[in-house]
This record gives sequence, structure tokens and C-alpha cells, in this order.
Amino acid sequence: SIGCEVTVEMGGREATYSIVGSQEADPRKNCISDESPVGKALMGHFAGETVNVEAPAGSFPCKIISIAR
Repeated sequence: SIGCEVTVEMGGREATYSIVGSQEADPRKNCISDESPVGKALMGHFAGETVNVEAPAGSFPCKIISIAR
């Protein structure tokens, strides 16, 4: 949910993102909007799950490693 810090694995690389509202989004600071393709895919899911991200360039799997508030 918004306000969480989520660590994910995509394409063999790990990354940590803060999920924020669209007004606070800043990809350079790893703050992604809950309305972005990755943000939408992560919403409502839990650590250990793999979700499918639907992006303009195509879909890809994203494994949720951990979620922190």
C-alpha cells in the first residue's frame, strides 16, 4: 500500500522502491506512484508473491522480496 517500502526482484536484479501517491513520485529517488505499472502490480500483494507487471514495453514478472512500513 502507499507508504510501504518494497524490495523486489526483476530481471535478476533487486531494487527497493517506496510506494507513494502520484504527486510525490520521483523515480530518481526510487519513489514510484501507486498508479505506475510497477506500483499497480504491487498493490495488495505480499512478500513471497510474484506479480505480473503490465508495462507499455510488454509484461514481465516481479517477485516481492520484502515489504516494510
